[in-house]
Amino acid sequence: MSKVCDICGKGPVAGRSITQRGMAKKKGGVGKKTTGITKRMFRPNLQNIKIRINGGNKTALVCTTCIRCGKITKAA
Repeated sequence: MSKVCDICGKGPVAGRSITQRGMAKKKGGVGKKTTGITKRMFRPNLQNIKIRINGGNKTALVCTTCIRCGKITKAA
């Protein structure tokens, strides 16, 4: 099962998690120092729901943004 929305095609996006130590200059410190950078993934909030397509019902992975915007109609 792929981690992609069946309606809008939203999928995972790569990013970084930055670890810092020290106190910020505006708080009276000497500045923040980066101590580590690790890769991470930003994954969409996908829900497995029944939707109505072309008069029939289908189970699909849909992101919560599409559900809230009303891009789909739920099957009863």
